[in-house]
Amino acid sequence: QVQLVESGGGLVQAGGSLRLSCAASGSIFSINLMGWYRQAPGKSRELVAITTSGGMTNYADSVKGRFTISRDHAKNTVYLQMNSLKPEDTAVYYCNAVHGNANYWGQGTQVTVSS
Repeated sequence: QVQLVESGGGLVQAGGSLRLSCAASGSIFSINLMGWYRQAPGKSRELVAITTSGGMTNYADSVKGRFTISRDHAKNTVYLQMNSLKPEDTAVYYCNAVHGNANYWGQGTQVTVSS
């Protein structure tokens, strides 16, 4: 199995920045893609950003130009650099990995952006 541990969440003022990290461990052979999702109170979980093993990326329209996803294959870690944060970015952020035909999720990390 794959275990995912997120870190880097916290409280930040609007316009500020945070960097989230997600470290993968366990049976990490052939993780095809990793991504970040978020879920705000009263809303469904939504895709924020994904990256493939080949380096392709995709972002939700709401975060394009502000967030950057990157992956360090040697460290088995994916990052989400979040700049120009807005109050509407407030959510629990979850790391996701696709390993073979299985999906794995981290425990989530809270990001709160104050106005």
